[in-house]
Amino acid sequence: MKLIIAIVQDEDSARLIRSLMEAGYGVTKLATTGGFLRSGNTTLLAGVEDDRFDGAMEVIEKVCKSRKQIATSPSPMASAAGVYVPYPIEVVVGGATGFVLNVEKFVKI
Repeated sequence: MKLIIAIVQDEDSARLIRSLMEAGYGVTKLATTGGFLRSGNTTLLAGVEDDRFDGAMEVIEKVCKSRKQIATSPSPMASAAGVYVPYPIEVVVGGATGFVLNVEKFVKI
């Protein structure tokens, strides 16, 4: 058995949860916050049997696509008053960051 920990953008989370559940995978949702853009992320936990692991990963890859987005970032040069001027930058968002752990024991109570 494997435990998939998938960190996805909030924008993708509802679709991913629905897709995983329709494919017969159980999933637990945790609300988290990203570090770089301070945007909302969702961390999903899914325990899957070894023979169903590849199918779960295919669902995640299908739903969570990377895309470009314009975000504002504070200027590295502060004015004399110490006020930062935001400027737009293009960043890649979406996709998924995944961690896969071997599960030694699974207990459902």
